[in-house]
Amino acid sequence: MSPLDAPERRNSDLDAALAEARALYAKARPASAEAHQAAQAVMPGGSTRSVLFWTPFPISMARGEGARLWDADGLEYRDFLGEYTAGLFGHSEGSILAAAQAAMARGINLAAAGRDEAAFAGLVCARFPAIERVRFTNSGTEANIMALATARAFTGRTDMMVARGAYHGGVLTFAKERSPVNLPVPTRFMDYNDPEGAAAAIRAAGDALAAVLVEPMLGSGGCIPASREFLAALREACAETGAVLIFDEVMTSRHGPGGMQGRHGITPDMTTLGKYIAGGFNVGAFGGRADIMDVFNGHRANALPHAGTFNNNVWSMAAGRVALGEIFTGEAAEALFARGETLRARLNAACAEAGLPMQFTGAGSMMTVHFRAGAITAPYTATPEEEQRRELFFLDMLAAGIYVARRGMISLSLPLSDADLDALVEAVREFLAARGQVLR
Repeated sequence: MSPLDAPERRNSDLDAALAEARALYAKARPASAEAHQAAQAVMPGGSTRSVLFWTPFPISMARGEGARLWDADGLEYRDFLGEYTAGLFGHSEGSILAAAQAAMARGINLAAAGRDEAAFAGLVCARFPAIERVRFTNSGTEANIMALATARAFTGRTDMMVARGAYHGGVLTFAKERSPVNLPVPTRFMDYNDPEGAAAAIRAAGDALAAVLVEPMLGSGGCIPASREFLAALREACAETGAVLIFDEVMTSRHGPGGMQGRHGITPDMTTLGKYIAGGFNVGAFGGRADIMDVFNGHRANALPHAGTFNNNVWSMAAGRVALGEIFTGEAAEALFARGETLRARLNAACAEAGLPMQFTGAGSMMTVHFRAGAITAPYTATPEEEQRRELFFLDMLAAGIYVARRGMISLSLPLSDADLDALVEAVREFLAARGQVLR
C-alpha cells in the first residue's frame, strides 16, 4: 500500500468511530434531545450560552450534588468540568448555601450598601497584594470591561493589547483577531509566550497604549501557562511606557493563595477576578493600585461612574465571605494546586506509555487535552482531525460517566475524591487503548 493511502484510511476510521460515538450519545439521551428540540422554538439554536452548545444536541442537566451530576435521562456523571472553574466548591456546599439563603431571607433587592460587601472586599484585598482597592461586578467579562475602562480613564489613552488566541469574556474574544461581537476598543496584538516580541510591541505602541490585558495561563485558549519570562517582559515594558498591566485571573486566581501572580512573584497594576470567588454565585471583581482605582472615588470631583444593579447583590456578597474567608483558604488553594499537578502528571504518563500524540497541558487544577506531540506554548488552530479526536474524547468520557468540557478542558472541584481522580485516569487509559488506531 502506498504511504499516501494511510492518512485516508486513518481518517475513514476516525469518521466511523466518531459517527458511532455520536449515535450512541444520541440514543442514550432522548430526554435531552426533546428538551433541545423544544428550546429551539424560543432560543436561536436552542441555546443561550455558546460554550454549552454542541451537535447533535447538548446535554440537559437535571441536578447536581457535590461532585456529581445527573442529566434529564437519569445518567450520572463525575463532574470534572466544575462549571469552567466557577464550580470550585461543587454543587451543594452547605455553608455557602446557608450564607446565601440567610442573606436573601433578610431581603434581596435593598438598593443600598450592604454589610457583607466591605468584608468580602477586605478578603480579596488581603488575598492579592496587587489589589489595594476593589470593586465588584456580575461576571468576569464585566470585570475585564471595567478594568479596561479604568486603565483608559487613568492613562488618558485609548488602545489595549491582548494575546492572539486569548479570551477575556463574551465581548473580548480573540480566537480570531477580529470578531463582530467584540467591543469597539482599538486593539493591538502580541503573541503569547513571546517575551521579546511582546515587549517590542508594547514599546512600539508608546503613549497610545492604555493597557495590556493577559491571562497568566490561557483558559479557553487551551490551558497554556505563561512563562515567567513572558510575564516579566510585559511587566518591564508596561512600567517603561506607562501602560497599565492587567492580569486576568478570573480563572487562574485559584492556583495559590495569591493566584498565578503570587506563584510567579510578578505584580500587575490591576487584576480581574470572577468565577469561583463567590462560591459559585454570579460575581466579578476588578482591582489594583489605589491611585488607579481612585478614578471611581465618589468623594473626588469628576469620579468615573460604575453602575450595576446587582454589583453588590446580597447573595454573592454573603457567599463570597464564606467561600474565601472560611473554605478556600491559602492552604486549601495550595493543596488543590498540588493535587492537580499530580493528576496531570498521571494523565501525561498514560499518554506517554501509549506512545500516542496526546497530552494534557495546564497548571494545578486546570488542564486541557491536546492531540499533538511536542511542547505547546501558544494557541494554535487545530486541524480537522484534531477537532474530531477532541470530540471523540468528549463523547467517550461521557460514555464512561465523566463530564468534561466539549473542548477537552478539565477543572477540578474540592469535592472530587481520590477515587474520582482514579476513575478519570482509568477512563483515559481505556480511551488510549480503544482509540489508539485513530489517534496516531
